[in-house]
Amino acid sequence: MRSRSVIDYALARRAMLADLRAGRLSSLDVCDAQPYLLRAAKFHGEPTKKPCPVCRCGENLIHVTYTYGDELGDSSGRARATRELPALAARYSELQVYVVEVCRPCGWNHLTLSYAIGTGEPKARRASRRQAADP
Repeated sequence: MRSRSVIDYALARRAMLADLRAGRLSSLDVCDAQPYLLRAAKFHGEPTKKPCPVCRCGENLIHVTYTYGDELGDSSGRARATRELPALAARYSELQVYVVEVCRPCGWNHLTLSYAIGTGEPKARRASRRQAADP
């Protein structure tokens, strides 16, 4: 699987943590994970070896991977395991992948990485459901 258009958000993360440590942001500003994200981290997340940079609670951060794409239909925006990505990349022409790090105890969350995967080929045209009436 080859990823394209990779964007690493490490600088934005560092800036946010610097603002937190300098007192320009409070922990309430940065530890604001939505309940859906916390559930996704619990059931679909993949543990990392990195500790939380905010609460240092002893639990490691969890990565939650989301996939978006028109070809996915209703399952666009769903949290997925990274082991599923190669099969999706081989099946669809273009998907956007977003990786969010989450600390479940304190609610810290930050977008860490985004990239595109897929075959890169034009989307296959669907056959029209409408059939021409016989004259």
